[in-house]
Amino acid sequence: MTQRRILVTAALPYANGHIHIGHLVEYIQTDIWVRFQKLRGHKCVFICADDTHGTAIMIRARQEGRNEEALIADMRDAHVRDFAGFDIEFDNYGSTNSETNREFCHEIWAALRNGGYVTEQSVTQLYDPKAGTFLADRFVKGTCPKCQAENQYGDNCEKCGSTYSPADLINPTSTLSGATPELRSANHLFVSIEKLHEFLEEWTQSGEHLQIEVANYLKGHFLGEPLRDWDVSRPAPYFGFEISDSPGNFWYVWFDAPIGYMASTMEWCRKQGENFDDWWREGKSEISNFKSQISNLKAESSDLKSESSNLKSESSNLKSEIHHFIGKDITYFHTLFWPAMLKASGFNLPAKVHIHGFLTVGGEKMSKSKGTFVQASTYLKHLDPAYLRYYYASKLGPRLDDLDLSLDEFVDKANKQLVGGVVNIASRTARFLGGKSLCETYPADGGLFLFAAAAHESIAEAYERCDYQTVIRTCKELCDRANAYLDEKAPWTMAKQPDKTEEVRQICSVGLNLFRQIVVYLTPVLPRLAQQAGELLSAPITRWEDAQSPLAGTPVANFQHMLKRVELKQVQSMIEDSKPIEESTVVEGLALPPSEPADGPAALEKEPLVADLCSIDDFTKIDLRVARVVSASHVEGADKLIQLTLSLGGELRRNVFAGIKSAYAPEQLVGRLVIVVANLAPRKMRFGVSEGMVCAAGGGGQEIYLLSPDSGAVPGQRVH
Repeated sequence: MTQRRILVTAALPYANGHIHIGHLVEYIQTDIWVRFQKLRGHKCVFICADDTHGTAIMIRARQEGRNEEALIADMRDAHVRDFAGFDIEFDNYGSTNSETNREFCHEIWAALRNGGYVTEQSVTQLYDPKAGTFLADRFVKGTCPKCQAENQYGDNCEKCGSTYSPADLINPTSTLSGATPELRSANHLFVSIEKLHEFLEEWTQSGEHLQIEVANYLKGHFLGEPLRDWDVSRPAPYFGFEISDSPGNFWYVWFDAPIGYMASTMEWCRKQGENFDDWWREGKSEISNFKSQISNLKAESSDLKSESSNLKSESSNLKSEIHHFIGKDITYFHTLFWPAMLKASGFNLPAKVHIHGFLTVGGEKMSKSKGTFVQASTYLKHLDPAYLRYYYASKLGPRLDDLDLSLDEFVDKANKQLVGGVVNIASRTARFLGGKSLCETYPADGGLFLFAAAAHESIAEAYERCDYQTVIRTCKELCDRANAYLDEKAPWTMAKQPDKTEEVRQICSVGLNLFRQIVVYLTPVLPRLAQQAGELLSAPITRWEDAQSPLAGTPVANFQHMLKRVELKQVQSMIEDSKPIEESTVVEGLALPPSEPADGPAALEKEPLVADLCSIDDFTKIDLRVARVVSASHVEGADKLIQLTLSLGGELRRNVFAGIKSAYAPEQLVGRLVIVVANLAPRKMRFGVSEGMVCAAGGGGQEIYLLSPDSGAVPGQRVH
């Protein structure tokens, strides 16, 4: 296998707040991918930094009576500590408020200026008269001008996906002070990327760099019309880097933040003696050396052609891969504006931008009042990080679907799959061999080890495409097979018979090898468990190939508990610890002391239960199926309908008109799984024929909630 050179970044956490479990979806996802690449033997570097500039930092520092540098230094320490607590391991963790970052900002800005991409325009912007500052997009909230959804940020609507300027918001409010903003004008500097429209269309639609739904979203929402200029400056007062050729103006935080990827890389390069150009500039310094060697060959060798060809071939292998991991809320910036900046300034473009969905808890946004807005440090006070890493991995796929944290399911997976499944294999066998050694020759096991070894490539492919839920599902199946083997052999019963000592040793040698093999596959997800397995069996896990050969004759240490079962009271304590002191409620079925029931009677009163009972025979007449939305579009002339093309698996498609337009935009639906009544008689409408009905809850209007199956379901499966 050819060694790859991979540079990986996660979005830079903002220095105005602590890390919470919503943030951790991305950093755990990225850390797993990086650990997998390193385990495969690739040169993979994980880069990150704190995003430190902007109005919010300036205002908070003012309120706390200290300078911005002191504030961001404290937050950096907290971020690094929280990430380390969850075994998220960066090769370099920098800051956008560094001299290195300032230098790269100047370099890229000069390239943009020289390329004719910078323009100056007068901007009418919202100004907070109470805080005494112009307001960045994210510090204004109001009603979306497109769909009228309330409490939306000033740059885009989370409900319908529309983008706009803060001045377009209805009833805007400053999130800094609560004041009603005023409109004021100032000159701003813009970067025009329309010149690169053809390049961006080619790059985004190539099928190589983005998930297909992201490419389709960009094509449908942005690339079909001229690309808007990007406002990259802010007038004083502002905490950031002053623009050298525009005194009194500062680069907007969204300009210097991604450049922080480069600055952090440079810091790592200086520490490691690496060449920055090899990572971000196509290895230009090495290619220059090859050109020099070729030149020398012209003078020294008549066999120039073959030598030159070899050198060119070697230089072509120098290209590094850059992989960005981000949330879907910053898709536009990382897939259009950032690639345009890189292209215009001569830097490498990302090989892939991996985009994930948001975290919900119990199907809802994280809530401080319900205690589901859990900070990383609070979680670590109560629970082992392995539980969350495993749970997130079990839910993460290669698409943009939101990830839901069900607390009941969280406890169930930790106890049944992780402790009762994986760790149980070791705990049931190691105690019989503690202080002894594995069999000198691996015993017959009915093909179990070879069966699991054959899965290594499919598991590797799943990791590569960020399909971690498939990894977990496969490892669970391997665990079930290993535990079934131990149930059948029952070494704990044989151990009571003195003449069965060698047979017990053979069974336990098989069990421990199967345990280690599964842990190798789970090493990117559970690095601590991998370390414990290495110590138990005197064989550290260092390579992906460790899953291909069983151990024989190695010493077995005395078994130490690896992971304990999760107690419900631990989760309850974490939830209570995350609430405002005076508030309490029921969360996801946990027995927390409520001040009043969380589930009120209003919905049931509005739509009472149907009086007439049906038999099971009546119910089975309805054929409910899982389906995937292949395409979705507005229906011209219809106020409520969206036209859906549904896949029920294979080539089977259904055309369905759904009355959900008041609650969903078409672009929100493409790719998601829904439940459809598949045997509903076709209904002829003036817009066409509807061949089914998608299932939803709610009273109508904006209160429409599509039903979706749990992760792992596939189109065509019947709902029983």
